Amino acid sequence: MQLADLGHIRLHYQIDGPEDGLPVILSNSLGTDLRLWTPLLPYLPQDLRIIRYDRRGHGLSDVPDAPYTMGQLVRDTEALLDHLAVRAAVFVGLSIGGMVAQGLAVKRPDLIRAMVLSNTAARIGTAEMWAERAAIARAQGLAALVDTTMERWFSPGFRAGPDLPLWRNMFLATPLQGWVGCAEAIAGTDFYTTTAGLGVPALGIAGDRDGSTPPDLVRETVELIPNAEFALIRGAGHLPHVEDPARYAEILVGFLRAQGLLAR
Repeated sequence: MQLADLGHIRLHYQIDGPEDGLPVILSNSLGTDLRLWTPLLPYLPQDLRIIRYDRRGHGLSDVPDAPYTMGQLVRDTEALLDHLAVRAAVFVGLSIGGMVAQGLAVKRPDLIRAMVLSNTAARIGTAEMWAERAAIARAQGLAALVDTTMERWFSPGFRAGPDLPLWRNMFLATPLQGWVGCAEAIAGTDFYTTTAGLGVPALGIAGDRDGSTPPDLVRETVELIPNAEFALIRGAGHLPHVEDPARYAEILVGFLRAQGLLAR
């Protein structure tokens, strides 16, 4: 657990696995921190070099005043990977993390050799929708959004279980300025044209109970990229690696092996 001073911002990050392992970047969704990926880690090969980080305004990273832009979020991630001397990584981006993956792959193809676009899209929602949510958050705090967010994130079965408070509390612990800033970055992003120009090996993952980025939206984005693959996890919502980490890992590892990045 470390803090990288990148000059324009300080980002909290954590690295697990051997220094010479295949670098795999795990990039979080809006309203979460790097602990989002903890349920998945036990199911991944131990020889991977797993790099997680808190984007600006989240977790233990700096919280600049809103608004933010997607360009800033991409630049933050680019600077972190340069700071860590990471090249040719596998980038796994979930939701807003998947938007960062698309932007980074266009800007710095040397950093990404393959990417996983999980529960994300080239454009998520509308500017009006995000403006409304940001206004509610500013006026009433994230508590006014938490219940509807949990409904979009998780299947009914998971919401009825004992672990929902963990994710509810993580969302509520997000700094307000950070959540609003990143929400405004999503609102201003449309990567349909740029993503269609990508040639990097790509895999899309969706949950069939996802209320934030439904499977058809994820598939539409993935189909912009030549030869990209798509996988659906049934019974899971917006965070499928939380609800079914074994299946998520199976899909991810299968993709890495198919690309020749892991031994079979």
